[in-house]
Amino acid sequence: MDLFMSLFSVTVLLLIFLIWKRFEDHKDRDSYILDYQCYKPTDDRKLSTKHCGEIIKRNKNLGLLEYKFLLKAVVSSGIGEETYGPRIMFEGREEKPSVKDGILEMEAFSYDCIDKVLGRTGIHPSEIDVLVMNVSMLASLPSLTSYIVNRYKLREDIKSFNLTGMGCSASLISVDVARNILKTYKNVNALVLTSECLSTNWYSGKDKSMILANCLFRSGGCAILMTNKRSLRDRAMLKLKCLQRIHHGGYDDSYGCCIEKEDEEGRPGFYLSRSLPKVATRAFVDNLKLITPKILPAWELVRYGILTLVHNMRHGSGKAAEEEKPMINFRTGVDHFCIHTGGKAVIDGIGNSLRLNEYELEPARMTLHRFGNTSASSLWYVLSYLEAKKRLKKGHKVLMFSFGAGFQCHSCLWEVMRDLPAIGNVWEECIDRYPHKNQLSPFMQKFAWINEQDDPDYFVIIEDQ
Repeated sequence: MDLFMSLFSVTVLLLIFLIWKRFEDHKDRDSYILDYQCYKPTDDRKLSTKHCGEIIKRNKNLGLLEYKFLLKAVVSSGIGEETYGPRIMFEGREEKPSVKDGILEMEAFSYDCIDKVLGRTGIHPSEIDVLVMNVSMLASLPSLTSYIVNRYKLREDIKSFNLTGMGCSASLISVDVARNILKTYKNVNALVLTSECLSTNWYSGKDKSMILANCLFRSGGCAILMTNKRSLRDRAMLKLKCLQRIHHGGYDDSYGCCIEKEDEEGRPGFYLSRSLPKVATRAFVDNLKLITPKILPAWELVRYGILTLVHNMRHGSGKAAEEEKPMINFRTGVDHFCIHTGGKAVIDGIGNSLRLNEYELEPARMTLHRFGNTSASSLWYVLSYLEAKKRLKKGHKVLMFSFGAGFQCHSCLWEVMRDLPAIGNVWEECIDRYPHKNQLSPFMQKFAWINEQDDPDYFVIIEDQ
């Protein structure tokens, strides 16, 4: 009997130890954000309405119809006149870029953000174990990560990853790469850099599906310091709860809707097809199907299931029944929404799909107005807006959505680890002006069309001096 009790006691202790060990190992696999810093270029790089008009006029390949199309696109984009562009645009050399222009643009963003994030956290460059950088439209030799390694003299055994061609969704892909390494190794610090190079990717032709990119994208970037170290957990800002990726490259229409190519005259540029809204919606819906069970409480899923079943029994199928179909309430598991600032239509589309109100869409709209579409880094400007408004409280959940070439849709959920004071935030100097009361586009105020019959011969631009 004594032997049996001894064996039973040892077994119980062993089980307790194994459960405890697994719990502790799981803690080591958690991914946290210690700090992040968004890039704000200098004021001499601001793209005012007047300067945007001058840039468009410099393209001698545009006819009146293309000129009108560009101005209409800018007016309806939701972008303000305090966004930033690369220096090459202010020097009038956007149609004759060099590789050096692209490198200098990336160095300006990365060095500024890295210095700030390391300075704020007190982490020394030698403590960086992983470096992940995404710049979709600039592939240099050596890689951009090598410039960072050389500049900060990072360790010889650093794990570096240089991502290109991923489009606006690349930020969450980079976070996913870092997360997978943090799951595998203990006591790791990972530095994630996300941006886009505009200097070397100006389109000088007249294809409407390609000149649109010239209007939408603006300069920006972000440095994110992630860790799984227990000793740093109390200092963390955010904890990654889950991340979901969708890639529809297997569909031909998805693959070809956002693609870098040459126009009929051989001029390279970024092509955006008319099927983009349809493709984005399909990817968004498929992503929602996967991430929803991971982020919402079970009772909300049960409620939705019961209401859907009752609805189908009463109304059957059809367009009218589809419009009245019950909706999942994402607010039961999410406190804040960070939506990619791809444009006004993107924000409106996601807002309608999730039935978000204007207060919830405000961070994305104001980010689009102040900083424009900064490609992969846009999510972090939206997050910074929430932080600057002091809306991020301990325990809050933040849901991010991004879209990118491929076609891809990615989402992730963060948990706020402590009340964030918004010190040194990229919005710090201007947050009191937002949300702005004047919803009229500054481009609409500057430019007007006298063209009631839609005839290019009567097309006139009036510039308000």
